[in-house]
Amino acid sequence: MNAHKKLIGDLRGVLANAIANYKSYEVPALCERLGLAAGDKGEAFNSKFRYASTRLQALRPERVIDAARQFLDDNENFELAELVAKIDEYDRTHVSDLTRRRIIGLFEGEPLSSELDHVEFIKRVWPIALMPSPYGAEASKSSSGTLEDAIYQHTVRNDDWTQQELLQFLGLLSCSQQQFFRFLQEVTDPIVQSAVRQAQLIGQINDYLKHDGFALRIKRRMSGSPVYAVVPLQAGAPSDLAISATLQAFNPDTVHARWEAALERRANNPEGAITLSRTLLEDVCKWIIHEAGETYEEKDDLPALYRKLAGILNLAPDLHTEQVFKQILGSCQSIVESLGSLRNKISDAHSEGPLRVKPSARHAELAVNLAGTMATFLVSTWRFRQADLTTKT
Repeated sequence: MNAHKKLIGDLRGVLANAIANYKSYEVPALCERLGLAAGDKGEAFNSKFRYASTRLQALRPERVIDAARQFLDDNENFELAELVAKIDEYDRTHVSDLTRRRIIGLFEGEPLSSELDHVEFIKRVWPIALMPSPYGAEASKSSSGTLEDAIYQHTVRNDDWTQQELLQFLGLLSCSQQQFFRFLQEVTDPIVQSAVRQAQLIGQINDYLKHDGFALRIKRRMSGSPVYAVVPLQAGAPSDLAISATLQAFNPDTVHARWEAALERRANNPEGAITLSRTLLEDVCKWIIHEAGETYEEKDDLPALYRKLAGILNLAPDLHTEQVFKQILGSCQSIVESLGSLRNKISDAHSEGPLRVKPSARHAELAVNLAGTMATFLVSTWRFRQADLTTKT
C-alpha cells in the first residue's frame, strides 16, 4: 500500500470515528449530508462506527476527502484536519525531515517562548487537551490521560522531558506541513517572543528553511512589530534571506522593515522600490553614525551621510594605500552616489513629467539588490569594528 492510499485509509477510519461521536439517532442524517448512502436508525443503533465505516468504504477516495472537508466545515477535529492537510500536500514541495530536526534543535535548552508560559504557548498551536498521551494505554493508570496532562507531568511537575522530546511528542516531526508552518508562525509571533529573540529566531529558521525553498517573511504588523508567515522562495531569494537576516538582527523595526518593503515593491512597483533603496541606505548610515556616537545634519543627503560613515568605518578610498582596496571602496562610493541619482531620475520621489524614463522591474531589482548588499556590508563592517574595539579594551 503506497503512502497516499494509506492516508485515504486512515482518513476513512478517523472520519468514521468522528461520525460515531454523534448520537445514534443523528448518524443517518449526518451521513446523508456528507454524501454517504442512506440507512435506518436501527442499523446506526447497532454500531455507529460500522454504519459510517461501511458507507465510507464504498466511496471513491476523492469523495471521502470531500466528505471529510464537509465534516470539518461544521466540526473541529485536529486529527481529521491533519489527514486532509497531508493529502492536500502529498505532491507538493516539502520541508525535509532534516530541516524539521534542525529547527527543533534551535530550542534545545531554550524556552519555546520568551513572553508566555510554555504551556500557554503550546495551546496556541495544538489542542493538547484533546490529544492522547504519548504513553497510550499506560497513561490510563495515571492522571496523564491526555497530552496536556502528560506535558504538565513531565515539564512542570517533574521537568524530565527535554525540549526535543516535548516537540516530538507534539508531533512536529510527523505533522502536516501546514501545522509545521503554523508552529513557525506562532513561535515567531511578537506576542510570543521579545523583539531580540524574534529577530534571532527568524534568522536561524530562515537559514534552514531556504534549503527547502521556503522563508518566513513579514505579512503584516501588530502595533509596529512584524508578524511573519511562511512563503515559498522565488528566484534569487537566498541572497535576499542573507540580507534579511543581517538587517533583522541589526534593526528590526526600521532598517529591516524598509528592506522588506523594498522587496515587496521590487516586481510590482519599481518606482517605489527604487525610492526605498535609497531610503534603506540612508537609514543604515544614520543608525550606524548614531551608534558610533557621532552626529549628522537632517539636511544631509545620502552621499553626505555615506562620506561621514566611510570616515567612521575607515572605508574612504583615500584612507587606503593598496590600489585594489582603493578601487573597491571607490566603487562602493560610486554605487551609493548612483543609487541617489537613480532615485532622483526614475523613482516615485518626483513628478514624472512627459520625458521621464519609467523604470522596469529589472531596474528595481538592480537598485534593491545593490542597496541590500551595501547595507549588509556597512552593518557587517560596523559590527566587526565594534567587536574589535571590545577586544582591545
